[in-house]
Amino acid sequence: MVNVAVEPRAVRPRRGARLLGWAALPLLVAAALAVVIIPAWVIQPFKPQTQGGLELSYALRRWSPWATVAIAAAALALVAWLWRGARWWRRSALALALVPVFASAWAARQNHFEWAFKPLAAASYATAGEADFVADDDMVLAVEVNGEAVAYPVRQLAYHHLVDDVVGGVPVVSTY
Repeated sequence: MVNVAVEPRAVRPRRGARLLGWAALPLLVAAALAVVIIPAWVIQPFKPQTQGGLELSYALRRWSPWATVAIAAAALALVAWLWRGARWWRRSALALALVPVFASAWAARQNHFEWAFKPLAAASYATAGEADFVADDDMVLAVEVNGEAVAYPVRQLAYHHLVDDVVGGVPVVSTY
């Protein structure tokens, strides 16, 4: 028996492990996006909401800053591991996969509920006869101060959520 000297090969992760890594990356991207998108999707103006949906939304909103950082760290470590030995087009895909992950980490720190509801800062008025955009059976929120009365259509308040106004010389904030 003759012994033959063999040059040691560089240790590369097995193909199966790399495929598993490539499969895990889209799951991390989906998880990062879901943590941010689900609360914004469930809590929408003019859409019915359930108690369970609201509880899930607020729980995700509460945990999303930490969850997205953990997901971003895991995705970054996975991309660094997959980067070695990857061709240029795979490296491009790896870099692109990080974009929604880091965007989710940024969005988790924003109050997107405020984006959905813009306060009505400068209310304009019409007399009851001129307000053809308000039907006779529409609900309104009426405010009277010092003999001056105004009415805010609930349908508009549901979108804006609050109106900064002056009624009868007194600053008021009307909300619904």
